[in-house]
Amino acid sequence: MLSAVLCVHIYLVTRPKTPDATTIVMARVDFKQDINQEDADKITNWLYQQKGIDHVLCNPATDILIFTFFPVKTSANEVVENLKANFKYSKMVRFIPSEKDLQGGCPVASNSFSYKAYNFIRHIF
Repeated sequence: MLSAVLCVHIYLVTRPKTPDATTIVMARVDFKQDINQEDADKITNWLYQQKGIDHVLCNPATDILIFTFFPVKTSANEVVENLKANFKYSKMVRFIPSEKDLQGGCPVASNSFSYKAYNFIRHIF
């Protein structure tokens, strides 16, 4: 019985959903050049003024920017392009994980019981 409940739960939380007003998505930008704390502060302040931005973390020690946004209001690509245009960082790129990265970062790994149960339930429905 508990296994069935677990399978149904996994199916419900992992199925694709259309974004709505409460959906928040995370994006990462890697600066391929050094940024300092002043740059990070300017970027952070600018991003908070953009439409659809929820939260911003800009780390000058790692030259990485992480931000969350509402996809019904903006897109990560739009934010990154506007950032490039306003700050002239020619060596910044949006980080998009590979399939291997996604598999390695998923808590329901492809060889786990949970993943196998999810696939079984998915094929039934």
